Amino acid sequence: MSRLRVRNRPDGSGDALCTAYDTALLDLDGVVYAGGEAVAHAVPSLLAARDAGMRLAYVTNNALRPPDAVARHLTELGVPAVAGDVITSAQAVARLIAERVPAGARVLVIGGEGLRLALRERGLVPVESADDDPAAVVQGYGGPELPWGRFAEASYAIRRGVPWFASNTDLTIPGARGIGPGNGAAVEVVRIATGAEPEVAGKPLPPMHRETVLRTGARRPLVVGDRLDTDIEGAFNGDVDSLLVLTGVTDPAQLLAAEPPHRPTYVDADLRGLLTGQPEVTGDPAAGFGCGGWTASVRDGGLVLDGEGQALDGLRALSAAAWTDAGEGACTAAADKALARLGW
Repeated sequence: MSRLRVRNRPDGSGDALCTAYDTALLDLDGVVYAGGEAVAHAVPSLLAARDAGMRLAYVTNNALRPPDAVARHLTELGVPAVAGDVITSAQAVARLIAERVPAGARVLVIGGEGLRLALRERGLVPVESADDDPAAVVQGYGGPELPWGRFAEASYAIRRGVPWFASNTDLTIPGARGIGPGNGAAVEVVRIATGAEPEVAGKPLPPMHRETVLRTGARRPLVVGDRLDTDIEGAFNGDVDSLLVLTGVTDPAQLLAAEPPHRPTYVDADLRGLLTGQPEVTGDPAAGFGCGGWTASVRDGGLVLDGEGQALDGLRALSAAAWTDAGEGACTAAADKALARLGW
């Protein structure tokens, strides 16, 4: 997908995605698992995709856990993995910091063990206090038990002029009980206290895509995620194709309103989408956009859906109608009645 192109419909694929692409760059939270438990259909779908020859790489903005811990968790869920299969925003931000500060520099860590390990791998020294003369401050998701005082330490150092880095700025993170505050919410606390802006490494920004390509060697990757503003935008920024799955934070209404950087190449309910082709969306604004047994169009300020068939096909048709109508902006046509016909 070219960044210069405004995508106006989801693509079709005559081949199963697991054979059309050599590597799946998979987000974890909301895609493979949520709250520690596997998302429905994820494990058998990943095993089948791997058996078909697709490499599985797990790319996460969550900087809390080290790659070997993530790999053990995946293996426990039934998808064998090793640390080298996991790429984290902690690794991406550690590389970014190592390029900005002297070798062996001290870095004030506001986050979990995943950040500390990634810094040590780059020859940097994690410290705990603003009084330890850090050359940089790095902030990553520290889990629900991260003490409030850690934000104060970051603020003290940043106000003294120490450069500030963040692994990612995801405002939310999905869990077993629902959607909770993510690292981006914690970054906002420090931003308010300091008036400063961090340099960010994680999705959707280029440092994370660079880290992923360097570590996987993917030649024809497919980004797979549940978030428009990180996974899909990251694919857009990296000029690679993407698959949005509806098992995490993005709902159909948000998909229809997506601006060009947030429009995925493909959309499916869950990771079973890796094992199939993708139906083609045909048509134009005058005749309507068809997929499966559905035809979608924009009339009188609203999205209109005619026909019947699979709900996902209807959503694909609606996406084409909405994105074409919106052009380079966000679709403002009312979608509630059309989505209700599909059960959303």
